[in-house]
Amino acid sequence: MTTALSVLDLIPISSGSTAAQALRNSIDLAQRAEAAGYRRYWFAEHHLNPGVAGTSPVVALAATAAQTSMIRLGSGALQMGHRTPLSAVEEFGLLDALYPGRFDLGLGRSGGKPPGSGEQRVSSRVVEGRTENGLLVPPQFSYANLLGSPRIALQRQLLAQPEAQPQDYAALVDDVLNLLAGTWKSDDGVEVHAVPGEGADVTPWIFGSSGGESAEIAGARGLRFAANYHVAPAGVIDAVDAYRAAFRASSDLAEPYVTVSADVVVAPDEATARELATGYALWVRSIRTAEGAIEFPTPDESRRWTWSEEDRALVQDRLDTQFVGTPAQVADRLEQLQEATGADELALTTITHGHADRVRSYELIAEEWARRAQ
Repeated sequence: MTTALSVLDLIPISSGSTAAQALRNSIDLAQRAEAAGYRRYWFAEHHLNPGVAGTSPVVALAATAAQTSMIRLGSGALQMGHRTPLSAVEEFGLLDALYPGRFDLGLGRSGGKPPGSGEQRVSSRVVEGRTENGLLVPPQFSYANLLGSPRIALQRQLLAQPEAQPQDYAALVDDVLNLLAGTWKSDDGVEVHAVPGEGADVTPWIFGSSGGESAEIAGARGLRFAANYHVAPAGVIDAVDAYRAAFRASSDLAEPYVTVSADVVVAPDEATARELATGYALWVRSIRTAEGAIEFPTPDESRRWTWSEEDRALVQDRLDTQFVGTPAQVADRLEQLQEATGADELALTTITHGHADRVRSYELIAEEWARRAQ
């Protein structure tokens, strides 16, 4: 087994804790992940979530780079719906100036838009909700309620300048690439050079949740692609298929390169793992009701919630596709995910109430993955 493991971190805040402690925990986890042999450590970007401190990947990356030495770091991903290509390139140029050659510039189309709400395709490889090797690909979750939520509209309003409109995503990606390469010109031929940023040794990635625009842009421009099984499991096969179908070799990448994310919780025994994962359902519910991710609850806090059928329907696809169990059980399911998607890497995201349990989960699966590679 040669598929590398990486970490995708939201900087979760546990109930009774603080954002400051969450960031310290994430830096500690990055150090432990580096020691355990993980290839990358990515920070996601989220806003207006009481239980998520990952509002600025760039700030988190700078703090983490200072406390690590070799593990590759990146954004997973910047929400480009409310920022400009120049700001992204300049910020990563500063990071690269301080810690050369360590950063992945992950670009996401989102800016308050729920994942998987764009163009969808149906893959011929999906049969009765499952791929050929048994990996669960659940029915598509409807984001209609989220799209119409006043809270989502408010988030977009607060993140963007008044009257600002997001740039066409293909043009946005091209601007990022041209600014990095030093080839950007305005429509009337004026050159602009981003310093720092131009020539920075950063690797662009595109993140996507379906077989739509993001996958096609990543493929057509010969970029690396990250597909989000942990966020939108229904679209993962479509996403990787569309990316590979659109792929054209670039000066940087001769063949398609895919990372696929997964939610995992690992413990020495299955009962403990499932207890640690108890808070996940209530946490996902808070996201999908547009309340904003709550502070991650303890198992006891979670058990006090009275579940309605509507609540359960909101979270069922995410519960069914979370990998929970012993190192061997979770490794088996990660192997299924890798085989179904042909992933070159797997990015693991783990949230538990206790930091020590979270660290141990990452360590246990890394040990089992390394054992299988021997």
